[in-house]
Amino acid sequence: MNHTKLFTTICLCLSIFFSKAQEHHAHADTLSLLFIGDVMGHGPQINSAWVDSTEEHNYKDVFAPIGPVIQMSDFAIANLEVTLAGPPFKGYPQFSSPDALAYGLRDNGVDALVTANNHSCDRRLLGVERTIKVLDTAKILHTGTFLDKEQRDSSNLLILKKGDFRIGILNYTYGTNGLPTPAPTMVNRIDTALMSADIKLSKTQSLDKLIVFIHWGNEYQIHPSSDQINLGDFLFDHGVDIIIGSHPHVIQPMKLMQDTINNKQKFIAYSLGNFVSNQRDTYRDGGAMVKITLSKSQGVTSITNAGYILTWVHRPTIDGKVKYEVLPCALVESKEFLDVQETEKMKLYMKLAREHFTAENVGVLEISY
Repeated sequence: MNHTKLFTTICLCLSIFFSKAQEHHAHADTLSLLFIGDVMGHGPQINSAWVDSTEEHNYKDVFAPIGPVIQMSDFAIANLEVTLAGPPFKGYPQFSSPDALAYGLRDNGVDALVTANNHSCDRRLLGVERTIKVLDTAKILHTGTFLDKEQRDSSNLLILKKGDFRIGILNYTYGTNGLPTPAPTMVNRIDTALMSADIKLSKTQSLDKLIVFIHWGNEYQIHPSSDQINLGDFLFDHGVDIIIGSHPHVIQPMKLMQDTINNKQKFIAYSLGNFVSNQRDTYRDGGAMVKITLSKSQGVTSITNAGYILTWVHRPTIDGKVKYEVLPCALVESKEFLDVQETEKMKLYMKLAREHFTAENVGVLEISY
C-alpha cells in the first residue's frame, strides 16, 4: 500500500467513528478527554518539516493520520517538550522548534498544551516568553509556564469548560536541566507546599475534576519510580482526581482505582511515552494516548470509561526525503503499508506495549475500533 492509499484508508476507517464522536459531543451530560504524551522536536524532524516550494516548515502531515482520532474527543491535551523560541531552530539538547509545530498540532485537534518540563528554559527568557506568545496567537490553551507572577496568579489553573462541566488542569516539572528560570517568567516546579496551595485554591472553583499533568520519573524506565508512586499518592490524598505523567519517553502503567474510604475514583498514567520524536529504540518509537470519558448524573461527575490508544512514529521516505507520521496502531496494524523492517519495528512495539499494559494496568484496556 503506497503512502497516499495509507492516509486515505485511515481516513475512511475513522469517518464513521468521527461521525459518532460528533453525536457524542452533542450530549451535555458527557465529556471526553484525550491525553497525549511528549511532543519532541529533534533536528531531523525540523529538517523533515521544511518545504522547499513554500520555503517554510509545515507539520500538518505529521499529525494528519492521527488527527481524526484526536478530534473524536472534546478536549485533547499534550506535553509540549520544546520551546518555540524562533530561529535558529535546533533539536537536542536545547530545543527550539518552528511555530508550525504548534499549528500542526492545533489543526489536527489538539486543544491544549502543558509547557512545564525539563526543556522549558532551553532558550532562556526568549524561549519561555515566545513559546507562551505563540500559543496565545494560535489560540491554543496552555499552562505550566508564565510570563510573570501576575499571569501565574490569573491563569495557573487551566479550566476546560463544556456545558455544565468544569475541568481543572495544573502542570509541574521536576526541573529545567539545571537552567535557572529567567525573571520575570515562572515555571511550575514540583514542590509539595506549592502544589498543596494550588490544589487548595482550585477547590474554590467548583471543578468537576482536577487533573495534574506532571513531568517526573526516570528516563527510559517502563516502571514508575518510588518517587513517582509516593508523589502520586500525595496528590491523590490532597484532592487530585487524575494524574498524567511525562518525561520517561517510554510508556508506564495506568490505573483506574476506587478509593473506597473516600468513595472517590482515582486515575493515574505514570508516563504516556513519546507522541512524536526521532527516538527509534524499542519503546521510544511509540507512545500511548489515554481517553477518559466523564459523565454527570444528579450533580456527581464520574469516570465512566478509561482506555488507551497505542501510537507509533512511522518514517517513510517520500521523494527521497524522510518524513514523520504519527499512526494509530490499532487501525493500521493489519495494513500492508510499510517495508519489512518498519513493519517489524511497529509490531514489536505493539507487542511489548500490549504485554506491558496487560500485566501492569488496572482497569484500563486498549480502545478498539
